[in-house]
Amino acid sequence: MRRAAGFMLRARRNRNVVVSFVLLLATAVCAIVLPWLSPNDYSTTSFQRVLEAPGWAGMHWFGLDELGRDQLMRTMLGIKVTLTVAVVASLVSLVIGVLYGAVAGYVGGRVDAFMMRIVDSLYAMPFIFFVILLMVVFERNFLLIFVAIGAINWLDMARIVRGQTLSLREREFVQAARLNGVSTPRIVLRHIAPNLIGIVIVYVTLTIPQAILVESFLSFLGLGVQEPQTSLGALVNTGVGHMERAPWMLLIPGGVLALILLCFNFLGDGLRDVFDVRQAP
Repeated sequence: MRRAAGFMLRARRNRNVVVSFVLLLATAVCAIVLPWLSPNDYSTTSFQRVLEAPGWAGMHWFGLDELGRDQLMRTMLGIKVTLTVAVVASLVSLVIGVLYGAVAGYVGGRVDAFMMRIVDSLYAMPFIFFVILLMVVFERNFLLIFVAIGAINWLDMARIVRGQTLSLREREFVQAARLNGVSTPRIVLRHIAPNLIGIVIVYVTLTIPQAILVESFLSFLGLGVQEPQTSLGALVNTGVGHMERAPWMLLIPGGVLALILLCFNFLGDGLRDVFDVRQAP
């Protein structure tokens, strides 16, 4: 508890952590609250008012799109969808990467060499083309997006965790547990994993932007979230087609996407300072 309190104190003193967290929290709260307060929704069309500029009339603060739908509500929906996909996919990669890397690093020897050669082989695969093929062959849905993005991000996490575990397994408390006959799974879960929390938290905040970019890229290609649902990547794709006549359709979702990416990157940098994490070998 005292250690956690020290981390919280240093986090509150770190400007990058505080500002980034506040901005991300404010963005998420707006995405949840504004749809409840607005009289508009993301799917109602008005063909008499297509590509209407932003204004106060009718609370269309972000204007209307090419089908007369409220761009504010669609942007809020895009934020929710993008953050949900990114966070869940990052959690999937977190679970796989931590377990895989911890086992490889702790067991060592030929098992470690074999497991890491699998990771090296997967690194050589053109994953973005694999994801595109997966999205084309199978039905496009939320679950498949989670699996596709999670299948990419866990490799970095596995290598980072493996490097930290190689040093942790030589520590005195791990040696003592081994001499007392504690089983390998129990050592990994009770002694190795808790000491990886700091570096794992930092790298999760840095993998979320990667997941956001992959999801946005898939949605930009039309392989992600399908209508009437949307994401920030899909909104940017739509805005590109109307950037001359209605530039706000590109600038607003693009600006929100850039803000979210910057906040997560600054949050990761701040947490790295808080936990004093060094790059793992």
